[in-house]
Amino acid sequence: MGDPMLPLASIAKLIVMSLFQILTDPLFWAVVLLVGLQVRRVAVLRQRLFGVPVGNQWRQVVGVVGLGIAGGLVGSWLVVFTGVSVTGIGIGYVWGAALLLMLFSPRFLCFAYAGGLISISSVLFGFPRVDVPELLGLVAVLHLVESCLIALGGHHGAVPVYTRHASGRVVGAFYLQKFWPIPITVFMLFPLTGGAALPDLVSMPDWWPLIKPAYQGDLTKAVFMLMPVVAGLGYTDLAVTTGPAAKSRRSAGYLVIYSLALLSLAILASYQRELTLVAALFAPLGHEFLIRLGRGLERRGKPLFLSSGMGVMVLDVLPGSKADRIGLRSGDVITAVNGMIIATSSELAAALAEPAYPMTVDYLDSTDGEPRQITTRWNSRDAFGIIPVPEPGDLPMVELGSGGLLTRWLRNLRSGRPGDSLMQ
Repeated sequence: MGDPMLPLASIAKLIVMSLFQILTDPLFWAVVLLVGLQVRRVAVLRQRLFGVPVGNQWRQVVGVVGLGIAGGLVGSWLVVFTGVSVTGIGIGYVWGAALLLMLFSPRFLCFAYAGGLISISSVLFGFPRVDVPELLGLVAVLHLVESCLIALGGHHGAVPVYTRHASGRVVGAFYLQKFWPIPITVFMLFPLTGGAALPDLVSMPDWWPLIKPAYQGDLTKAVFMLMPVVAGLGYTDLAVTTGPAAKSRRSAGYLVIYSLALLSLAILASYQRELTLVAALFAPLGHEFLIRLGRGLERRGKPLFLSSGMGVMVLDVLPGSKADRIGLRSGDVITAVNGMIIATSSELAAALAEPAYPMTVDYLDSTDGEPRQITTRWNSRDAFGIIPVPEPGDLPMVELGSGGLLTRWLRNLRSGRPGDSLMQ
């Protein structure tokens, strides 16, 4: 029997070399451009809703790309552990399907949907001819990476919005949308011929690979070579019953369960090919179930950002504003300004319009519900910098489930009016 342990040092060297190769690939930088456009779109959305200056988004783009590269390293190690090979998975078909689906909704720019549809077509119609277990294994690995990215950064840049709850009330919420470029290394299977020059070989354990490739030849006369692949992962969500960070953690937990289930089905299907259709159907349907489950919980659960009439609850605080500097945070409830009892946002605006130096702000802390008081300098000409939760009479700012470019264009064409929905 061979050594049951993976040769970690040799593998790490190959992964790093592959990563540098990906960073010179024009496709990777094309995906980075998509990230920049998505970041810009969210910034413009904040400006349209609340007048927040668009500003420079390069720092956020760099952060998203950096997190994507880190996710690619994690994914590369998961690929090595499972032995996922891209030989015959039709990665070009998957990217084409993903970009086409994005026209219907940005959240469909996801390999779960594109890979699932390509797999179903391959099983039912024989086109395109792909190794379905290998493709779904890659999808599972990418979504395990995505769960990590969502937990770490899915809540960054969340956009405060007003939306209509299932109860009929307009409530505060946070719109979360992210897209990460993932430079990941995967395996390709190459048969050895008599005159072929052997590459530097790394001996793998006998139990490897976990996903058996649909290779008709003798695996003992073939080699797996690490190859760079550019992937993209997207995340769209709405936080109504929790804050953005808690919502991201919960979504990440659901996604881990989905990913492990899909990976298990891919491994089983590589040994029992009659399970291939089951795995192919689970990829898009299981992912869509998670999306709808999460949205259902948010629509029917108790809203977190809801006006009680006993103060002004803060939905969000603008970075660098006076409210930010004095320590107000999302969920705090402002109850008084300079001793004046505050019940509505209009009363808050009137109190802030009065010249006062210093100014005292009484509020209930969102972390423990305890009353707090802050005394600070104040110039009534300055912007205080909070976005309050909606009050009775306020209208929703977003239209949920409005779709992508193609869907919006068709809807506007039918209605006979131009326009652009604010949210997918």
